Amino acid sequence: MITNSIYDVHVKRIHEYKRQLLNALHVITLYNRIKADPTAKNVPRTVMFGGKAAPGYHMAKQIIKLINSVATVVNNDPIVGDKLKVVYLENYRVSMAEKIIPAADLSEQISTAGTEASGTGNMKFMLNGALTIGTLDGANVEMQEECGKENIFIFGMTVDDVTELQKRGYNANDFIAKNAELAQCIDQIETGYFTQDSPDLLKDLANSIRHHDRFLVCADYEAFIKKQDEVSQTFLDRQKWIKMCLHNIASCGKFSTDRTISEYATQIWGVEPNSIRLAAPYEGAEGTNE
Repeated sequence: MITNSIYDVHVKRIHEYKRQLLNALHVITLYNRIKADPTAKNVPRTVMFGGKAAPGYHMAKQIIKLINSVATVVNNDPIVGDKLKVVYLENYRVSMAEKIIPAADLSEQISTAGTEASGTGNMKFMLNGALTIGTLDGANVEMQEECGKENIFIFGMTVDDVTELQKRGYNANDFIAKNAELAQCIDQIETGYFTQDSPDLLKDLANSIRHHDRFLVCADYEAFIKKQDEVSQTFLDRQKWIKMCLHNIASCGKFSTDRTISEYATQIWGVEPNSIRLAAPYEGAEGTNE
């Protein structure tokens, strides 16, 4: 772990639509940049992944293997050193989340626009002062409404953009051919750069990226990389970063259970809230209505 780095956290169920793969491609891109120019100015980053995959979900298991393989290469490369570290949090669970979420600087909420119902993990990160990088999907939309566009890192296609691209006919190879950094990442996965003991280990994943990119990872890659570069530059401005964090914390009241339950009571259940004073432990009573 690099103590003065950006703590970049991506913890959630492993699924193609949640696009841990896109984040992994960003890690590979950072690694390639460091290797190409070790003396270039760098904002240190510790990227943490966590989450579990369904037992029979082969592609999710391939993504987990890719992340761990990349971590092994990156973390043991002396040229990279403390510029970049990758961690896969084993057996991620609530007790671990209680430690990881308050420590995070950056919250990854990067599912393909139109695929996320509305998770709550992004709200927990927001409440604890992490800034969000994400698509206009799920609760990210409401979070941006509350904190303002200037206090969240939104990138990539909207739901309408996704629909339009799919109508036109999406071919990941078109995007790969136009972006040298993306092409290098895909080539490294295909040739076993990160799995040299078993070069074909991730061939199914590589084939999926090129020919079955259902969740438009390649289409959003360039926008994601540019936004991550913006994150790094913003992190260097400590006053601005801290101001954004405080603004996020102050803006997340809408996501409290008090508001949620109150609105459910009046708008859905058709009942009026009733104040109940809970007795202190030493009082021995169950509480009183007020």
